[in-house]
Amino acid sequence: MIIICSYVTILLINQFLSTNSNNKGLTMNIWASNIWWILLIIAIFGEFVISYFLGFFYPGYNHKQDVMSLLGNPNSPVSFLYNIWLVILGIIICSSSIKIYFEYFVVSKSLAITTLTIMMVFGIGAGILSGIFSVSETKDIENLASKIHGIGAGVGFILFTFVPLLIGLLSLKIDNYMIGIVSIILFFISIIFFILFILSEKERFQYSVIGLSGLWQRLLLGTMYLPLLLVAFKQISVAKSS
Repeated sequence: MIIICSYVTILLINQFLSTNSNNKGLTMNIWASNIWWILLIIAIFGEFVISYFLGFFYPGYNHKQDVMSLLGNPNSPVSFLYNIWLVILGIIICSSSIKIYFEYFVVSKSLAITTLTIMMVFGIGAGILSGIFSVSETKDIENLASKIHGIGAGVGFILFTFVPLLIGLLSLKIDNYMIGIVSIILFFISIIFFILFILSEKERFQYSVIGLSGLWQRLLLGTMYLPLLLVAFKQISVAKSS
């Protein structure tokens, strides 16, 4: 369903652009603004800063051991704030995916569409749906909301792991070797963190370093987001100098 929504978005964009030249010019002007890069930067930093500060108001919450989504469970004193933030985050990620599409579709339309689709899936699944359908406080409690949350976030995270690779390939195509190489390296590092994050959920690793789910989730997100941050800062810098 999430992937279908993303595909429909791509079709609507292409249809809108192909209607007439006025639509194309208007659309390009809207997405040419640096505000989208600024919003993306705010969203990425907000992902970590907001969860960090909200954790202080949730007795017993441990940033190293507990995943971020636990802040949004029904028994959390900060659930409303965190879930609202997830929806906002998802909307910004989805909007940013369109910005990235317009930025790179002349470089490689297939890679740009793939990046847009993956970011849409992540924004909808790990952001909007996860904010609407909160996770349960413990793994033992499973209901419809937690299942939707799990599927949305799970699919989103799996696909989003490939964003550093896609950004790396797109950057190399325009001879931006610094961002390209760093992004590809981060892609391989993110795979390691993703494996550790999955292993951290296993009961046998509960009392070891591997069992620190919160730590591995944050490091995973950091490696996945960093290429987008590099691109955002780079594009803002280029716009200011031109």
